[in-house]
Amino acid sequence: MAGMDAFIDRLDPDMCVVTAAADGERAGCLVGFACQCSIEPMRYVVWLSKANRTYRVARTADRLAVHLLTREQRDLAELFGGETGDRTDKFARVRTRREAGGAVVLEDAAAWFVGTVVSRTDGGDHVGFFLEPQTWGAREDTAQTPLLRLSDAVSISPGHPAD
Repeated sequence: MAGMDAFIDRLDPDMCVVTAAADGERAGCLVGFACQCSIEPMRYVVWLSKANRTYRVARTADRLAVHLLTREQRDLAELFGGETGDRTDKFARVRTRREAGGAVVLEDAAAWFVGTVVSRTDGGDHVGFFLEPQTWGAREDTAQTPLLRLSDAVSISPGHPAD
């Protein structure tokens, strides 16, 4: 795959935090694999690592919440990317609220949406959760602030190993 690195290394996607709530549990993680995947009907896909707790909670969740962060919110990225929910209650450190169907929304996120899980696809070490947006919101005071990108988060040590 060394040749593919020349392509992949040029990408600098937006990072997001995905939260899941199901069966009395909640979890969240920093995600670098996510994008709109359909215009009509509107669909968005987030890819969760099979190694982390968020995936385990999301497997039975009806809805997921997807949050955009600004570059100034690196602390949130470090919390959700550098800590594991297996050892840390990440939500004890942030302001949250429940939205559609009990989804957990991070109140300080620059923008967010809650989506109904319409399908799941195994992609290897990640599973794609295809979402139909239900409800959404954004903070007006962050509208012109650059979003957190992979290059901003690359130094965050993951809370879980990749495998």
